[in-house]
Amino acid sequence: MTKRALPSNASVATQGVGARMMAPAASRNSDALCALLAKMAPASGRALEIASGTGQHVAAFAKTLPNLVWQPTEIDPERRASIDAYATELTNVLPATDLDATSAGWHEAFQEQDLIVLINLLHLISWREAEAFLSEASRALRPTGRLIIYGPFMRDGALTSPGDEKFHEALVSQDPEIGYKNDSEIKARLQHYGLQLLHLVEMPSNNLAFVAHRPKT
Repeated sequence: MTKRALPSNASVATQGVGARMMAPAASRNSDALCALLAKMAPASGRALEIASGTGQHVAAFAKTLPNLVWQPTEIDPERRASIDAYATELTNVLPATDLDATSAGWHEAFQEQDLIVLINLLHLISWREAEAFLSEASRALRPTGRLIIYGPFMRDGALTSPGDEKFHEALVSQDPEIGYKNDSEIKARLQHYGLQLLHLVEMPSNNLAFVAHRPKT
């Protein structure tokens, strides 16, 4: 993704053992996300994770869904090294690759995906970048392939907790183009790019998960 100077609590990670990095947010939400994927993800096939961060998530996802072959992506080389360190003993995780999923044309290198997962990113990028991601993701999915987007969102244009208000304000004060996206606008953009929303799931800590698929034509 496009690199930005973000508030200090936006994407925190510390050095762990060897090349592994540790992100507190990933540690907190990993169990809930694994439970979500166990219910909503296809049982087998090809899975692409966008902005994989430290690799904690993809390692957990690969253990939860061992019949999916996972392709993690990340623009930060140190985090790609961390991803690979977490996946050392996991045969269903491919080496992390460099991908800016807000750029045009990336779907050509990632065709026929059964699953695309995006965790905690849309509030950290602009609407223009979010649109670019959604457009490319819709083209990368195979028919019936699923897109799962997780993170904090506005509900009907409103921030619904003091913590969300504070975090959104911190993001916007640093870059007016980023911040929480509205749930209804995400629904509309999914439809615009040919994706059908299947489920909107309330998640812990006031987060949402959008589960969409590319219908057969």
